[in-house]
Amino acid sequence: MEKPPHLLLLLLVFFIYGVSPVISDGSDHRYKVGDDVPLYANKVGPFHNPSETYRYFDLPFCSSAPVKEKKEALGEVLNGDRLVTAPYKLEFLGEKNSHVACRKRLSREDVAQFRDVISRDYYFQMYYDDLPIWGFLGKVVKDGKSDPSEFKYYLFNHLQFEIFYNKDRVIEIIVRTDQSFLVDLTEDKEVEVDFTYTVRWKETEIPFEKRMEKYSLASSTPHHLEIHWFSIINSCVTVLLLTGFLATILMRVLKNDFVKYSHDEEAADDQEETGWKLLHGDVFRFPIHKSLLAAALGSGTQLFTLAVFIFMLALVGVFYPYNRGALFTALVVIYALTSGIAGYTASSFYCQLEGTNWVRNVMLTGSLFCGPLLLTFSFLNTVAIAYQATAALPFGTIVVIFLIWALVTSPLLILGGIAGKNRKSEFQAPCRTTKYPREIPPMRWYRRTLPQMAMAGFLPFSAIYIELYYIFASVWGHRIYTIYSILSIVFLILVIVTAFITVALTYFQLAAEDHEWWWRSLLCGGSTGVFVYAYCLYYYYARSDMTGFMQTSFFFGYMACICYGFFLMLGAVGFRASLFFVRHIYRSIKCE
Repeated sequence: MEKPPHLLLLLLVFFIYGVSPVISDGSDHRYKVGDDVPLYANKVGPFHNPSETYRYFDLPFCSSAPVKEKKEALGEVLNGDRLVTAPYKLEFLGEKNSHVACRKRLSREDVAQFRDVISRDYYFQMYYDDLPIWGFLGKVVKDGKSDPSEFKYYLFNHLQFEIFYNKDRVIEIIVRTDQSFLVDLTEDKEVEVDFTYTVRWKETEIPFEKRMEKYSLASSTPHHLEIHWFSIINSCVTVLLLTGFLATILMRVLKNDFVKYSHDEEAADDQEETGWKLLHGDVFRFPIHKSLLAAALGSGTQLFTLAVFIFMLALVGVFYPYNRGALFTALVVIYALTSGIAGYTASSFYCQLEGTNWVRNVMLTGSLFCGPLLLTFSFLNTVAIAYQATAALPFGTIVVIFLIWALVTSPLLILGGIAGKNRKSEFQAPCRTTKYPREIPPMRWYRRTLPQMAMAGFLPFSAIYIELYYIFASVWGHRIYTIYSILSIVFLILVIVTAFITVALTYFQLAAEDHEWWWRSLLCGGSTGVFVYAYCLYYYYARSDMTGFMQTSFFFGYMACICYGFFLMLGAVGFRASLFFVRHIYRSIKCE
């Protein structure tokens, strides 16, 4: 079936609008002496609340010229970037000394606003020739006093820019606040403020192509690398122990089982069947809620594919530090383009399970992850609008995302569902299923679903928990994470451990004569997502200084969606591994 022309056109427009501006950040910018080099003020916000950011001119700063907004790509808007022209003019190779950018008389309300944000450790972020710079707005002097009314509040009104260049290109920029230029805002009174700045240019031998390396090296110090490699070694030991466990226990038990079950038929008739062999007539009995199971498998497979593509792009260097919005753009594009995988996987498996209403199954697949994500986004975007934060998406961006869903995601999902339905393949079961299900014997408490999920999720989580801190500190903090090779290894180990532990628990479940392994394998495989969300609670209260309703809502709301996606993705991995294992062991024996 050919894709409709409007779909191809939308894909082309989307890539031009959404991807091209992002991957061009860091393009070859050449300047002549006196040329205006773009300096954009991005946002301000409390240092410990990374999601709570506001427009630069939401604070009573002044400007010497009309403020112009920079056109931004989709990923930049999703990232909360709102770039506008800054009040400082930094011409190429143009030095300045205590130059007045602008002058403003702060009213009592402006003073109170500045005093409030200084007490909350507000910082600003700017971009100069696509290079990020930060600084704090002011400082609080406590002088050993504990009463906030006795503190002194100072605003930094002078910035020192130190810029490094190589021939006709900007290589590096450093901004410092001058402690000798302070404006006392302790008292509620009007204040006249001159916002001044100094510019110094220095030549460097660093080539333009390597100007982003200093941000990458920040996360590649020997100390950090040692911790990362310890995480890898810890994960590898976990994999080796688990692999050894499977090899020595499962394989030995299975070998004995195969020998016992491979006796001639007369000997078998004299023996009463026990263990997993006894379930050959029930183990492939289709589960309840098969449409939901197929939808979870389809969504999980799509998310796994999405993760693989993201890691591939990271390894080839697309997500270099401060490539604004590149990750968000990639997530939106790849998720939209891989929706056909979800539709195909869910529909084909649902039809293999003799399902009839494939249309409802495809609709369920499309809403299984997007539905909770949409509800969470709607609530959090409303909170951001109430706070007037940059995390609130403009109406135009919401329309663009809706059009992507309506004209790309949904058609590909339906096309995948149609292709899966037309596959017309039967479920490959080595054994015939009996007419009536076998009764499951009573199980001890530790063989029930929740204890099994706890055991299944602990080992994979233990393989990744060290790396989780660095990821959280990057996503919910100001650390830079660039060691994608190590992260890819950890992800691979996570997938292997999840598959192994789910197979082991599935075998023990069948050995206990419990044939309802379908849902159990998916729940056990995805249980790592529950552990990651539990880690969120620990990180929020023990390892971060995040405060406030908005930041708390964003942290737990979006982490709930991420952990739910983890649950679906690893659940699909666990189910696929268990299905392969069950088919293999029952194909290796004689089933009547």
